[in-house]
Amino acid sequence: MNTVLLLLGAILILCILANRFAEKLAIPSLLVFILLGMVFGENGLFHIQFNDYDLSQAVCSVCLIFIMYYGGFGTNIKAAKSVAVPSILLSTLGVAMTAGITGLLVHYLLSLSWAESFLIGSVIASTDAASVFHILRSKNLNLKDNTASMLELESGSNDPMSYMLTVILVTLMTGSELSVPALLFRQLFFGLVFGVAIGYAALFLLRRVDFAITQGNTIFVFAVAVVAYALPSLLDGNGYLSVYLCGIIMGNSYFPQKRDLVRFFDAITGIAQMMIFFLLGLLVTPLELPQVLLPALVIMVVLTLLARPLSILAILLPFHAPLRQIKLVSWAGLRGVASIVFSIYAVLNHVSLTYNLFNLVFCIVLISITVQGTLLPKMAERFQMIDENADVRRTFNDYQEENDVSFIKLHISQEHPWANQKLRDIVTPPDFLIVLIIRQESQLLTPDGSTVILPDDLLVIAAKEFENRANLTLHEVAIPPKHRYCGKALQELETPKGTLVVMIQRGSETIIPTGSTQVCGGDTLVMAHFQ
Repeated sequence: MNTVLLLLGAILILCILANRFAEKLAIPSLLVFILLGMVFGENGLFHIQFNDYDLSQAVCSVCLIFIMYYGGFGTNIKAAKSVAVPSILLSTLGVAMTAGITGLLVHYLLSLSWAESFLIGSVIASTDAASVFHILRSKNLNLKDNTASMLELESGSNDPMSYMLTVILVTLMTGSELSVPALLFRQLFFGLVFGVAIGYAALFLLRRVDFAITQGNTIFVFAVAVVAYALPSLLDGNGYLSVYLCGIIMGNSYFPQKRDLVRFFDAITGIAQMMIFFLLGLLVTPLELPQVLLPALVIMVVLTLLARPLSILAILLPFHAPLRQIKLVSWAGLRGVASIVFSIYAVLNHVSLTYNLFNLVFCIVLISITVQGTLLPKMAERFQMIDENADVRRTFNDYQEENDVSFIKLHISQEHPWANQKLRDIVTPPDFLIVLIIRQESQLLTPDGSTVILPDDLLVIAAKEFENRANLTLHEVAIPPKHRYCGKALQELETPKGTLVVMIQRGSETIIPTGSTQVCGGDTLVMAHFQ
C-alpha cells in the first residue's frame, strides 16, 4: 500500500512539473502525460507491468464524471446562444454521421466486417472536450464567428452520442438481446430528465441551505456531480449526458461561494486529466503498437480528411457558415480520453475483433493530439480565423476569475491626504477607479466627482491586476518573540534582493505596512519575491 501511495504521489509531482515544462512546447501538454505513462510502463524505463482494464475503466470513468461536469459548468450559454443549434446538431447528428462515414470507408479500405467497422467509427466519433478546452485556453485562441463557443459546446456534449452508438454495437456483436429504440429512449430520456432535475434541485438547496461545515457547498456540488452520473446510469440512462446537463444548469446560475467551486474543480479536473492520460500511457504496451500503426493511420486520414469534414459541411452549410469556419471546425475534431474509455468498454465485453481495439484507438488518439492539436493554432491562422478583438476566455463561465481587474479596499484615517477631499480633486493613477464608498458600516455610496471622502470611510477601488504571476511568489515568515527582526522598522531589515514585505498578520489584525512599521513578536510577515 505504501509503495502504491509513494508511486502515486511521485507521479502527480512529475506530471505537475512536466506540465510547467510542456506549456512552453508547441505540442499539447496532455500528450506529455501519455508519454510519461509510457516511460513508466513495461516497455519504458521503469518496467511497471500494468494491464488491468477493469481498474483503468473505473478510474477513467470516475475522472470523466468531473471532466464532463466541469465542461458543462464552464460553458457560457449566453456566449454560445447564437451557435447553440448547430453545436447541438454537431454533437448528435454530426457524431452519428461521422461514425457512419468512418465505418463505411473502414469496411472497404481495411476489409473489416460491417459490425467491426461501425464499432470503430462509433468509438472514435466524438471529440475530446478536455483537449479542445485546454488548447483554446493555453494557446489563447481568439476565433472569429463565435467558433470557440461552437467547439466548446460540441466537444462537451458529443460523448453521450458516441457512447450510445458504442453500447448498441457492442450489444449486437456479443449476441445479447437488444431493442435499439428502447435503449435510445432510456439513454436520452433518463439522461435528460435526471440531468435537468438534479441540476435545479441542487440550485434550490444551495440557495436555501446553510451547510454547517467549511466549504460545505463545494462538498455538496462534488456529491451532486456523482449522483447526476450514477442515478440515471442505474436505469440504463446516459450518465454522461446527465452530468453534463447538470453542469450547464449550475454553471449558468447564481449560488453562494461559486468562486470557491471554480477553483476546486479547476484542481480536480487538472488532476483527473493527468491521471487519465498517465494511466492510459501506462496501460498500453508500446511494442504492440506497430501492429496497429498502419490501420490507425488509415483510419485517422479517413476520419480527419473525409468523415468529419463531410459531416461538418452537411450540418453547417445550411446555417450559411463561412467556409473558413467549416474548415477549422473540421480540423479541431481532436480525439481523446473518451474514445479510449469506450474502447476499453468494448474490450471488457469480449468483442471479437481483428485488431486490438484499445491499441488501435490509442494510436488514433496519439496521432490526433500530436498532429491536430499541435497544428490547431497554425490552422486557425492559415484559415484567417483569428479575431484580435475577441477573447476566448469570455466563452467560459469562470471568465471573471481570469480577467485583469481586481478590487481592493482602502481605509481613510484622519491623517490620510484624501480625507475631506472631493474625488475630482484627488490625483489617482491611470486605470484606477473608486467604485464604492462604505460609510459607517451601513451606508453604501456610489461616488461621483463631487463626493467628499470623509475620515473612517472605506473605499473599494478597481485597478488593473498584476498579470506576470509566474515571476511573483508569496511566502510567510513567522516572527517568534526573540527573532532578530523584533522591534525593527521594515526599512531597517536586511532582506534578499527582490523581496518585499507586503502584509503583516498581527493577531486578528491585518496590516498593510510602510517602511516605518515596526515588527513585533508573534507577527507573521507575508513576503513577495520577484524573480
